[in-house]
This record gives sequence, structure tokens and C-alpha cells, in this order.
Amino acid sequence: MILDDTIVALASAPGAGAIAVIRVSGPDAIEKTNPVFKAKNKVPLTQQPTHTLQLGHIVDQERVIDESLVSVFHGKRSYTGEPTVEISCHGSPYIQQEIINLMLKQGCRMAKPGEFTMRAFLNGKMDLSQAEAVADLIASDNAASHQIAMQQMRGGFASELQQLRDELLNFASLIELELDFSEEDVEFADRAEFQRLVNRIQKVLNKLIDSFAVGNVLKNGIPVAIVGEPNVGKSTLLNALLNEDRAIVSDIAGTTRDTIEDEIAIGGVGFRFIDTAGIRETTDTIEGLGIQKTFQKIEQAQVVLYLFDASKIKNDQLSIKQVKTEIEKIKNRFPGKPLLIIANKKDSLTQEEQTAYKKAITDLHLISAKEKLGVETIQNRLLDFVNTGALKSNDTIVTNSRHYEALLKAQEEINKVQEGMQMGLTGDLLAIDIRQALYHFGEITGQVSNDDILGNIFANFCIGK
Repeated sequence: MILDDTIVALASAPGAGAIAVIRVSGPDAIEKTNPVFKAKNKVPLTQQPTHTLQLGHIVDQERVIDESLVSVFHGKRSYTGEPTVEISCHGSPYIQQEIINLMLKQGCRMAKPGEFTMRAFLNGKMDLSQAEAVADLIASDNAASHQIAMQQMRGGFASELQQLRDELLNFASLIELELDFSEEDVEFADRAEFQRLVNRIQKVLNKLIDSFAVGNVLKNGIPVAIVGEPNVGKSTLLNALLNEDRAIVSDIAGTTRDTIEDEIAIGGVGFRFIDTAGIRETTDTIEGLGIQKTFQKIEQAQVVLYLFDASKIKNDQLSIKQVKTEIEKIKNRFPGKPLLIIANKKDSLTQEEQTAYKKAITDLHLISAKEKLGVETIQNRLLDFVNTGALKSNDTIVTNSRHYEALLKAQEEINKVQEGMQMGLTGDLLAIDIRQALYHFGEITGQVSNDDILGNIFANFCIGK
């Protein structure tokens, strides 16, 4: 990895704004910025103390481009772990580009996506899991995803794994030392103590691997499918949940021909609602494709909301028996998937009718999507389906697929070590599996990495971070 050049990029969001921040990082960051910045205190940038802010002008020879504030960070005391300058200029896209072009003429190179954070990792400012959490933090759009990303940035489970890895490495060294004294039949590694360590590692790995099921949906938003026959108010319910007119509402059955998706945060947790085409027998080819896609979306959903029109029962257009049959069909087709049964248009029912329907259908929720009656109850029930216990207790939650894969591989190798100890395998055979487990631990924190892996990880970052 090339670290001996100086890079520049816009560190704030692109486009017009009140201010913009341009970051310059590398061995010559301060020296390359010095000729284009004229401080009002007349002191050259190269003589300014670290972690100070200077007011002055960015100039291209005699032409003044902007009045800016410039931050200076010397040595390793910066985000990237190398000399850094941050130029806070006015947020005109023209000014931003002019300053970047000026720095390019000074010999800087345009930063690649995630290159500032990659340099922070390579310079030991953070481990790889923390670096990946930077991208998650930027992408967080609700309290849950933000909390998980912040926990990861503060060290998360990487510090716990690092401690276990150090202990495992120590035992690996002792076991391999035994190989040098194999003829003398000595044991440097206490097998009982090693067994306790293996048990502890297995417990930690199992907990982290199990947390991925929760962490992945909390990070990406929990998909919720709204299903039911045509014209029962699915789109109206979606609009009520989102508190906006996102879906087309019409009295004509089959209006929704495709799925409509949108996301909101409820109680700090992101939910991705999917308004599906109504399920019914149809000869309309396009509507049929929509219904086919409905079943695909139910398959992908974590929670299903089944909606029916309560007023149709009152008007003898639908029987409770038919509703129960449809509910059973969904339960049989998608067993184990949380199902919320909702009767719409409660405002058309008497209190006696509402009570009767609730007695006839277990766990029935009566709402009026149009009048937004009972919608808050549905939101609260959705939160009940989400395992937020780990989030509330601030437990470690794994959300990264790369980490999950490495944990699974480490678990496999540790299980081999456990089996080998039970079978009484010799130290040389145990050492092979221990080294493989250490390798997979190192993959998470970046102690084991290659240019291809780093390139793939940081390519997902935005330029300037």
C-alpha cells in the first residue's frame, strides 16, 4: 500500500452548502498547503502549532479564491495518523473544485474512496473492524444502527476477540515449543487451563454468531410485508404508517400491481414496509405477476401483516370462516414467520361487532387506516417482534457479513481443537487447528489481511472518508 504520497479530497458532502471541508493528508500535507494559504497572522502554515485553527486566504498566486479556516495536525496526531490539513471553505461547488485543483497542482493526488480511513487503519489508529464501522456510522439512519456502529467504533467485540487471540497465541507458542522437546516428553502448556480457554472462546463465538441474526436486520431495516386481498386498505395502511401519501389509494381492486417499499424508524429501529399486490385469483397477466412477487416478498419479510376489510363481514360479503382460512394458508405456507392479523375499517363497526370479531379471531387488531385509528398499536406490536434486548443492554451485536463469515470459520477451527483434545491428539496436530483459528480472528481485526480484501472493504466508502 502506497503511503508516501499526499492525497486530497472533499471530506464533506458534495454540493452547495454553507461550508465545505477539504482534507489533505500525507507526509507533505502541510508543506504542500503552505504556499496557497496566507494566514492573517502572517505566520507560515509550516510554523503553526499542531491542532490549531488559522484564518486566512486560499490564493492561486495573486488571485484570492476564498477566505477560509485551516486546521493543522502534525505527525501521527490526526485522523489518518499522518500530517493532515483540513480547509474549511465556503460551500460553493466552484470554490471547492478550485481549491482541490490548486492542491493537485501542488503535487497532491486525488484520494480514492475510503483512503483516509484506510490510512488510519494502516497507521494503527484503528483496527479493521473499527474502520468498517466508520462506513456504517455514516450510513446509519436510525437510533439502532447508529448505536451498533458507535459500539463497533469504540472497539466493539474486536477488543474481546483480541484478548482471546492473545491468550490462544500464547498457548500455541507453548504447544509448538513442546515440539522442540518431543523426545523429552514435557508439557509446557497446561492442558486443563487450555481447555478452559477453549470453552471460553466457544462461548464467546456462539454468542457473537447468534447476534448476527438480530444485528443484520437492525442494520438494514426489518422487512415487513403488508398482505391481503385487493382493496382492503393495504396502501392506506402503508401511508398511515409512513405518515405520508406514498402509495396510490383507489376504490378499484388491483390498483397496486407491483410492490412499494419505504422505511421509517419506530422506537429507534428501522422498519422497511412492503405494500404488496392484493392476493386473489385473476386473469390479468400484469396483476398476476404482482401477486407472484407478493409471495416472494413475504418469503423475504421478517414480519407479515395480514389485512382484511372488517366491513365486508358486516355486509355479508365475507365470512369469518373465510378470513380464518386465509390466515391458515399464510401460516402453513410461511411457518414460523411472525404474523399480525389486522381488521381494517373499525370505524364502520359497532362496539358489539368489534368485540365479537375479537372473540372469533385470536390476536385480532382492529384499526381504521384511513382515520389512523389503532396504527400506533400496530407500531408497538411490531417492536415486540424485534429482539431489542441485546441492544437495550448494550451487548455486542455483529452486523458485518465479513465478520460473521470469519467467526463461523474460527468456530469451526476451535471445535476441531476441542475434538482433538478429547481424542488426545498430539501437540503438532492441535497446533495446526489453533493457527487456523488465530488466522480467522486476525481477519476481523486486520492483523491478517491483503490488498484485495482492503480494496474491497474501502471501495464501499465515500470519497473523502
